[in-house]
Amino acid sequence: MSTKPTDKLSLANPVHFLALGFGSGLAPKAPGTFGTLAAIPVWWLLAQGGSLVYVLGTLLAIAIGPYVCGKAARDMGIHDHGSIVWDEVAGYLITMLLVPVSWVWALVGFGLFRFFDILKPWPISWLDKKMAGGTGIMADDILAGVFAALVMQLLLWVL
Repeated sequence: MSTKPTDKLSLANPVHFLALGFGSGLAPKAPGTFGTLAAIPVWWLLAQGGSLVYVLGTLLAIAIGPYVCGKAARDMGIHDHGSIVWDEVAGYLITMLLVPVSWVWALVGFGLFRFFDILKPWPISWLDKKMAGGTGIMADDILAGVFAALVMQLLLWVL
């Protein structure tokens, strides 16, 4: 009987729990999309605390990301396995920085972040291919979040 790489992880382990996006990364199809969906309640909760709390929470998600993602990847023995979705959580939080709290903007941000994360236009694709370890897992999603955040701010400015 063969085992899946994710069988080497445990949701009872706090690092694995975060790396797997609270379990959302275990979705059999489109785990990155489910990881981004799991980020929406995190966004909403952080936004309730105001801008400072939101920025600090986002910085914390980014800061712990390389360790969390790298540890889960090492424990599975596979770099950037699809089930590792903490990078999507951090990327979505970046996307939603300074965005009004509303379900419309949450969905727009979701769509924009997934667009940049899936298509990986240059230089996102370059980061995805060139960086290794936990930092490499995080880097492309951080940049996808920055690109999506810039588009969000442009939309907020023109609408």
